[in-house]
Amino acid sequence: MSKLPDFEGLAMFAKVAEEGSFAAAAAAMGVSVATVSRAVTRVEERLGGRLFNRSSRRLALTDYGHTLAERAARIYAAAEETEDFARETSSRPRGLVKLAAPLSFGARWVAPLLPEFFRTYPDISVDLHLTDAHADLIGEGFDAALRIAIMDDSSLVARLIAPVRRFVVASPAYLSRHGRPQHPHDLGAHPCLTYVNRSKRDVWRFAHPSGEACTVTPAGALRGTNVEALLPTVLAGLAITELPEFVATQYFPDQQLEPILTDWRLPEGGLYFVTPTARARPAKVGALADFFIARLTTAEWRAETLMGWKPPSRRAT
Repeated sequence: MSKLPDFEGLAMFAKVAEEGSFAAAAAAMGVSVATVSRAVTRVEERLGGRLFNRSSRRLALTDYGHTLAERAARIYAAAEETEDFARETSSRPRGLVKLAAPLSFGARWVAPLLPEFFRTYPDISVDLHLTDAHADLIGEGFDAALRIAIMDDSSLVARLIAPVRRFVVASPAYLSRHGRPQHPHDLGAHPCLTYVNRSKRDVWRFAHPSGEACTVTPAGALRGTNVEALLPTVLAGLAITELPEFVATQYFPDQQLEPILTDWRLPEGGLYFVTPTARARPAKVGALADFFIARLTTAEWRAETLMGWKPPSRRAT
């Protein structure tokens, strides 16, 4: 015999005792009379005592049944209360959300939005994990992630928030001293800072509207795990690098950095809200997704919406 209590059988016994008949109990629970009868019989056999005296006209609790009916009714009520609480929790935004986001993007654009989010949803709390490594959402127990990537086929559910361009940039001081590259091949003569955490060697793949493609393997004195490690050297006028749009565009209006090779494009990724599954997604995750999507789709870091900045005209130096 299973050591697990027969909760279904006890619940059906409690409902029959409450309703006074198998038919009424079956109707109340939305099951067949035969299902209820089998469940009660199963409990009687398991417990070793008769719960009802049955006749063609009458159903009555035995003395043994009376001693168990109240306890079974409490089990039934507790189960209903648990399900009601679970439904309310899943439909109302409340609880903890474990969220992963890229380090630089999270610090610059996610964390500053959280005060507004918490004012809007005071019953939700967030564990924010900032890392440039792709978190294993399922294996590490994350509810969701903001991910900047060129998404491959995946079992995850990814909702595009906005495209994310990448810019090759340099400071005006660097371009004044070393000249402005006119073609991606020219980058071979310039120090170019790259990233450590990309698979194998960092490669820049350029595409031109004419259909021409060009691949460059950048080389420089510094490789970093994220953009924050590369920016000081680039801003100091010592090298060129490529930056994601959400970082690069902040330095364009005051010309701390300038985009170069603007006729060429690097592969465009996207900012995605990613969840392990779309089925039965808790309301707390849905609220977080809708909040970030609404505020980041046309965020000020996007080159298309950035006020006061226009691509500089190309010039030879």
